[in-house]
Amino acid sequence: MISSRRPAGFRVGGDRGSVTAEIAVGLPAVVLVLAACLGGLALATTQLRAHDAAADAARLLGRGEPAAAAQQHVARSIAGAALTVSRPAELVCVRVVVEQRLLLVPVRVVGSACALAGGR
Repeated sequence: MISSRRPAGFRVGGDRGSVTAEIAVGLPAVVLVLAACLGGLALATTQLRAHDAAADAARLLGRGEPAAAAQQHVARSIAGAALTVSRPAELVCVRVVVEQRLLLVPVRVVGSACALAGGR
């Protein structure tokens, strides 16, 4: 026969509030992971924009446009970006560097591209 007696020291509702405590511990971890994922997507988007801006600037310089026009295009595309230009052989290569933060840590994002220097 099954006894309905409870052992000594057993309280009904002794686990009360344990779910709340587990959520209070786990929720910040979930928020941190979500913030890292969203920050990673923002970094990927910035990297694509930097690459596109570098490609456009390389094409502008390859056509013979002044460097100021390429710098202006990059500044319009990505705020705070730095542009460096090199001219190896018959190419015009552009490197766009911008710094962005991921969870308060600065991350350098780089995009580069080359085009034929046919406008000389």
